[in-house]
Amino acid sequence: MTTTVDRTAPRDLATELPARLSLTPKTMLAGRLDGAWWPRSRDLVAELPALAAALEESWGRVTRVTVNPSRWPVVPHTVAVDGRTLHVGWFTEQDPDKLILLSYRVGRWDLLVIPPETEPTAAARLMSAAAVPGSVLTAGVLMANEAAIGRGVRDAQRQEAGWEGEGGACMSPIGIPMERRSPSLPGIEWS
Repeated sequence: MTTTVDRTAPRDLATELPARLSLTPKTMLAGRLDGAWWPRSRDLVAELPALAAALEESWGRVTRVTVNPSRWPVVPHTVAVDGRTLHVGWFTEQDPDKLILLSYRVGRWDLLVIPPETEPTAAARLMSAAAVPGSVLTAGVLMANEAAIGRGVRDAQRQEAGWEGEGGACMSPIGIPMERRSPSLPGIEWS
């Protein structure tokens, strides 16, 4: 059987660059998420070592990771991280947009996983939203909200392009260009 790994960044590049993370500040407010992670590819073998290394100082050694396999073409059982083994599990019941990390020192941490192909501005919005202390929004809700925002941005861009293409003509409520008229003010004639 042949397996193709969908990557947006070469494995060598992914292992050399630091993990892109946004973590919830330490506070007494518990939320649904502890932050967000924006991997460069969908290759867990390439991506997890940088994530574990970035979290080790503040969270301690990450020992286990769980994912939903619908977002990852290959889910390995283990990943080598600095001479040790990180165990990887998968659960179809887990939110597909979430990664769960387990550490002996800290316990459990839930991160929103931002798809690698996400535009930088959208990723920045998601990273900020996932790091809000005490937020009750789930990973799925944040992704759905971002999809709606993205549609709104694209619609606004299309409308602006249409405006420019029409020469800036005023449109009626039903989308038909209206006749331009000069404002009528008492005692003033426009030529």
